[in-house]
Amino acid sequence: MTVPTMIDASAFADKYLTGETGDHDLARVMLAAFAEALMSAQASAVCDAGYGERTEERTNSRNGYRHRDWDTRVGTIDLAIPKLREGTYYPHWLLEPRRRAEQALVSVIAQAYLEGVSTRRVDDLVRAMGIEGISKSQVSRLAAELDARVAEFRNRPLDGGPYRYLWIDALTQRVREGGRVVNCSVVIATVVTCEGRREIAGFDIVTTESTAAWTEFLRGLVERGLSGVELVISDAHGGIRAAIASVLDGASWQRCRTHFMANLAGRVPKGDWPLIATLVRSIFEQPDRDATWDQLGDVVDKLTQAGFVDVACYLLDAADDILAFTAHPPEHWPKIRSNNPQERLNKEIRRRTDVVGIFPNRAAVIRLVGALLAEQTDEWATTKRYMSAESLKTPRHDTPPHSDPRPAIDAAGGGHGGG
Repeated sequence: MTVPTMIDASAFADKYLTGETGDHDLARVMLAAFAEALMSAQASAVCDAGYGERTEERTNSRNGYRHRDWDTRVGTIDLAIPKLREGTYYPHWLLEPRRRAEQALVSVIAQAYLEGVSTRRVDDLVRAMGIEGISKSQVSRLAAELDARVAEFRNRPLDGGPYRYLWIDALTQRVREGGRVVNCSVVIATVVTCEGRREIAGFDIVTTESTAAWTEFLRGLVERGLSGVELVISDAHGGIRAAIASVLDGASWQRCRTHFMANLAGRVPKGDWPLIATLVRSIFEQPDRDATWDQLGDVVDKLTQAGFVDVACYLLDAADDILAFTAHPPEHWPKIRSNNPQERLNKEIRRRTDVVGIFPNRAAVIRLVGALLAEQTDEWATTKRYMSAESLKTPRHDTPPHSDPRPAIDAAGGGHGGG
């Protein structure tokens, strides 16, 4: 066959509008003819001569065609891509593959559509993406390719340690199982390598955020090479602390400051919150460890004098958890005293998964979330380091701070459990 560099409009119309043979799906035929004409013209430019043209300026020549399926909104098109005798020609401008996350989104939406579990929002996207004509075999092929990549990402060895800091969090997804829609949790772990770069250490999908689920998840990370963890940053999810103590020997737990403040706000009258919030936030704004614990004592005194004894006791009870970050270098504090970096990642995941709404099965959740996390890890590998490698070598403080207000308060008041 020979693909022309130019399109003869008259011959094209005669063949496809009045002819009795060939493909009569005009939109698909026109798109194929236009794409092949562009590829032919580009191949001629690479050869420095047109197809069949004899000239001394020619530097290469054609050597037939190879066929490639091109999935479009008007259907699958059999493209004839020119081959060269020397070197290769490939139309990246036309057939550049989608990013993994985009492929995964298309795959999951198509699967939900074909299995009849899509929402109206997904139905609209199906039409916009031209998925209505996609077959189950096409979806299965795309899913298999993506699942292999995600499995490779999930099972890769963790060899960038020691991983001093570990952020873990979970987000809920809706999945159809056994003819009904259930809530499952996607658990995600992020680390900082010894070189100061962030990466997704792993993720999984669990039925509930129980101690057993978190323990199994953390053990899986350790089996793949997670080591050297000194601080785990997370919300106060059920079972996390017990799992950390069971699996990560020597690691402390940092309770997310942002979520602690939200929990504290629910324990005080709305009108009193601005004053209390200002006092508590001042604890986290100190320049070093000793000043932070000194400020804790000052804030507890002020709260007690103002009549907020319950709040003071609640703050003291949580002190070790919300101030665990102070045992580490101050330059790391803004990034390790809360789970906000993980929350931003979760927000981006939700932006994509909300498009699906209800997943057809757990494998679809893993496919889409895994593709997103793999891409995020790739992006972090090429951006500015999250922490400096030198600062990560600074040892943590393993001795108590010089000023801990709790012993003095306990001695004066006989404990702080009342209120």
